[in-house]
Amino acid sequence: MATEIEHKFLIRDDRWRQQVERSVRMRQGYLTSDARCSVRVRVAGGQGFLNIKSGTLGIQRSEYEYPIPLAEAEEILDTLCEKPLLEKTRHFIHFGEHVWEIDEFAGANAGLIVAEVELSRPDEPFERPDWASEDVSHDIRYYNSQLARHPYATWPCASG
Repeated sequence: MATEIEHKFLIRDDRWRQQVERSVRMRQGYLTSDARCSVRVRVAGGQGFLNIKSGTLGIQRSEYEYPIPLAEAEEILDTLCEKPLLEKTRHFIHFGEHVWEIDEFAGANAGLIVAEVELSRPDEPFERPDWASEDVSHDIRYYNSQLARHPYATWPCASG
């Protein structure tokens, strides 16, 4: 079984921008998303991916990801996925012993920026950068599948 273990944090300020090593624009949509699992299609870096993730709340979830032809991924996004699609730029930063992924959302989720660090085990120690603030790993509102259904722009106070 493939397992994803990650912590998700809100961003305190823009200091992280100085540390970005590379960035990739992404577009993704959901074919289905419920308490049991989500099925997502993503286009990133000129490639298409199909992703299946358990609906478990917290830092550890089952995840399966497979490459699919780019043209098919684009067609699925345009014709079958729930709208609005998620649009974001993922920035990569090495900090301590880990690679941090900073997702800067656009479109209906513009203004939201979150940082994720993926771990190999739930109790793995990691160094937390000063620019990472509140841990929102257990807050379902920040799951991408939820942002597709309830975009950040529609939140009562669009600062979380």
